[in-house]
Amino acid sequence: MNFSKTEIIHLLLSIIALGIAFAIAYETEFFLAVLTLGLAFILHELAHKLAAQHYGCMAEFRADFRMLILAVLLSFLGVVFAAPGAVLIASRRPMKKKEFGLIAAAGPTANIILSAIFLTLFVIGSAPLKTVSAVGFMVNSWVSLFNIIPFMDFDGRKVLYWSRAVFWTMTIISALLVIISEFFVNVPPVQ
Repeated sequence: MNFSKTEIIHLLLSIIALGIAFAIAYETEFFLAVLTLGLAFILHELAHKLAAQHYGCMAEFRADFRMLILAVLLSFLGVVFAAPGAVLIASRRPMKKKEFGLIAAAGPTANIILSAIFLTLFVIGSAPLKTVSAVGFMVNSWVSLFNIIPFMDFDGRKVLYWSRAVFWTMTIISALLVIISEFFVNVPPVQ
């Protein structure tokens, strides 16, 4: 996996903006916000990139700076709306429907896996790991659910176009993770 200088700058600026937005909206430490939301974001986008490159495509992340500014502004209202950009994909050949769907599914799948890891760490860990893992679980659960929405250019629309079964499986898993994060996992205070 290779990265251009522009891509690295766009990724870093996106992580910083998302960290600021999350820290403001949830009144939490910037480091915790960058660690949890930054990890959710970067692995989500890298999963798309890796899947696209697996199918022989060129893939590179580009930030949407208007959406990043909107995310920071909305955070002052207690809302995190994160659509920081996208992995742009170019192929020299027509892509198959399944390849297109698998590339789209890779991002939310990364967040589902991260949710499971963070939930496990929450169950077996102690403070301060419990705090980080609870926030990481919540963030990744919401990111997976948000991205699987079949709307505009979200991943869910592309997954649904490819496979209803995969779409509904991912949607149900993501929704269950959000329910668990909201009703059964309490974020302990930072010590």
